[in-house]
Amino acid sequence: MALTSYAESILETIHMISEDRLDIRTVTMGISLLDCADSDGERARSRCYERIVSQARNLVSVADEIEGELGIPIINKRISVTPIALVAGASGESDMTAWAQMLDAAAKEVGVDFIGGFSALVEKGRTRADDALMDSIPQALSSTDVVCSSVNIGSSRAGINMGAVAKMGEVICETAHASEGGLAAAKLVVFANSVGDNPFMAGAFHGVEMPDCVVSVGVSGPGVIKRAIDGAAGLPFDELAETVKKAAFKVTRMGELVGRMAAERLGVRFGIVDLSLAPTAEVGDSVARALEAMGLERVGAHGTTAALALLNDAVKKGGLMACSHVGGLSGSFIPVSEDEGMIEAAQLGAISLAKLEAMTAICSVGLDMIAIPGDTPASAVAGMIADEAAIGVMNHKTTAVRIIPAPGTREGDMVEFGGLLGTSPVMPVSPYSSAEFIGRGGIIPAPVHSFKN
Repeated sequence: MALTSYAESILETIHMISEDRLDIRTVTMGISLLDCADSDGERARSRCYERIVSQARNLVSVADEIEGELGIPIINKRISVTPIALVAGASGESDMTAWAQMLDAAAKEVGVDFIGGFSALVEKGRTRADDALMDSIPQALSSTDVVCSSVNIGSSRAGINMGAVAKMGEVICETAHASEGGLAAAKLVVFANSVGDNPFMAGAFHGVEMPDCVVSVGVSGPGVIKRAIDGAAGLPFDELAETVKKAAFKVTRMGELVGRMAAERLGVRFGIVDLSLAPTAEVGDSVARALEAMGLERVGAHGTTAALALLNDAVKKGGLMACSHVGGLSGSFIPVSEDEGMIEAAQLGAISLAKLEAMTAICSVGLDMIAIPGDTPASAVAGMIADEAAIGVMNHKTTAVRIIPAPGTREGDMVEFGGLLGTSPVMPVSPYSSAEFIGRGGIIPAPVHSFKN
């Protein structure tokens, strides 16, 4: 009986990998660069480069080795580093493009897919280094290939820095127009309540509270979850939730195994498993289809937010049962361009920016990988950032905006980003101005329930 059960478990895992597109979406090494700071920027960058290359030299080969041994696809190998605004501040440099180019060179030397951490944390105010980094983002991202950038503009504890919100609206537009098809803006995310142990791009950075070096894992598995939902057709929601929990448990176990193996072989600490369901534009790998399997004719229909709430909660409960080291964002990603079901829904008009914003109250991040008309004003983009930040700050959760004002496009056009970034229809934005609102500046104060000490 035990052998039969073991064989069934192996066959189920094989099926999850071959039929349900189960994979490890990323193995991400987080590296602290805090002690590389120097008043000489060139010397500091040299130290950072050597630190990254020496720590991550074997990351790709170890991940490939584990993939071969276990037969589990590991899609991306990534690095996150200490927010560069913190490391580069001592140099006093006003242009930080060279820092991004250093990160790009180091990432290419060790062969990873992306490196995150060209970042600033400005929820309560901006230093000269923060301003320099934000000013450098358009040139930095358009002149590099694998560097990702993030800026945290709000938190439940500090409120929302509206001056930074306005600035990032401008930066997003400039970044999109500095690159073909707006692609550079796909590597830029604006956060509220960002976390320092997130292994997913574009928002990954290595938090100052973290040890010198850790390895974390981001799992995937929308196809596995959808198959579980399909198997629970007609069951009431409480029984459906139990089914999803059991599937999430299995996915998380696999992620923890890979993470611990990688950490041991690399001689560093194991960090966390991020439970986020990360879709792709491939058929069978869609969060939208999992939601539709619950009985929605199309994602975006009334009831979508409730379906997402069940999915997110059940995935977290199952994951927490499987692993005691859970972190990052740990929910469900709903990027438009990276999910074939979301792409179709957006093309049909079944889902809008307003509905996506409502779903943000439940999902892992927020307005993610959405193409908008290239002539969208920076103040409108800033308004989207402010709305998302408000949802995060008021609900003590991470929210974010990764919007691409695609140059030369209009509502209804299609934009091709390639690879995991997928394809996006250009979605309509409100024709009404928020410029005067954004122009007020200052801080939207933290909510009263933020003071819990």
